[in-house]
Amino acid sequence: MNKKLISFAFILVVLGACNSSMLGKKVKEPFRGNAYESNNRFFRATGKGESSQDNIARGKADIDAKAQLAGQVNTTMKQVADQYLGQTENERAADVADKFQSLVRQVMNTDMADLRKIGEQKYFNKKENKYTVFMAYEIKKNAMFRFMKKQAKVDKTINERQMDLIEKILDEQIKLSEDEEDNN
Repeated sequence: MNKKLISFAFILVVLGACNSSMLGKKVKEPFRGNAYESNNRFFRATGKGESSQDNIARGKADIDAKAQLAGQVNTTMKQVADQYLGQTENERAADVADKFQSLVRQVMNTDMADLRKIGEQKYFNKKENKYTVFMAYEIKKNAMFRFMKKQAKVDKTINERQMDLIEKILDEQIKLSEDEEDNN
């Protein structure tokens, strides 16, 4: 029994060693870590693009990072709308949530408010004749929520009651992000 246990342990160690070498060497890419992750104050995202032309690699990295940001904003807004639906007894809550989601999509399809590039690095692999570009962006959450509020005010499909509720939701989110800023 003891020999079997030792043999089993030996096999696990060998398999573990083989497994890590099969994956290859761990690579540290730029813009990783807490400074490049979203938090209570910022939406943050990074992108990577590769091409034989540096401007195309840069464009791919830019699109990748912005798509991640848009996804985060959309997910956050969906969660906020869902929380609102769960907290209210309003029979028109679903209509407001639909308008809210529509507003989020509309904002994401236009411009992202207060978008700031916080880093860009370009590498050239001469052997493969390929550029790799890494890019990092951030958006202040309270600026994004204020922008959404302005967009909602000019949206003709939102009635007065829905506007009041959307403003209430966004005001709560603005307050949360400002409180976080004050605590830092």
